[in-house]
Amino acid sequence: MQISVNGLTREVEAQTLALLIEELGYGTQTVATALNHEFVRSKDRSDTKLREGDAVEILTPRQGG
Repeated sequence: MQISVNGLTREVEAQTLALLIEELGYGTQTVATALNHEFVRSKDRSDTKLREGDAVEILTPRQGG
């Protein structure tokens, strides 16, 4: 299915947000996620279904000064 990930259209196989994180190679990294502009808690990602045309944001923490 086609969805938007961080503003880029992608063709993905994942059916849930948790599977998408794995598919995109984030593995066990700490990330923040949003689906269609709504924050999704890490414990809810396995139950969060993806649909054609969804917009997903995946953010990784950064350090700096």
